[in-house]
Amino acid sequence: MSGPGDPATDHGGEAAGLEPRAVKLLQGYLWHPKDADIELSAYLPRTLEPDIHLLWDALPRAPFAFFDDGTLAATQVLYQFTALKVLAPDDEAARYVAALAEALQAKLEATPPGVGWQLFEDLREV
Repeated sequence: MSGPGDPATDHGGEAAGLEPRAVKLLQGYLWHPKDADIELSAYLPRTLEPDIHLLWDALPRAPFAFFDDGTLAATQVLYQFTALKVLAPDDEAARYVAALAEALQAKLEATPPGVGWQLFEDLREV
């Protein structure tokens, strides 16, 4: 039997599944040559409307040896990229992807030559 204070039933006063949840909308990589002095925050905002958070973190080393075009990964600074949104219980993540992709594409195309990206729709909860 369970009751108040039981971790199996106590959800801070909210029924299970009715709490806001963080969802990845896009996931992937950004990169640029190591010798290029590029600060991605000069080109990419940390948030896009409607309250979508853009995160990128430099990786200590690439999880692969080379890119599709034969460029050695060791010659690039590689960043793990995630776009996420905290959604209301009844909100659908997929409805944000098209507008996000369009807005993000414009920002990425404005980056200096040598910046590359590979992003995919994700839609998994964090």
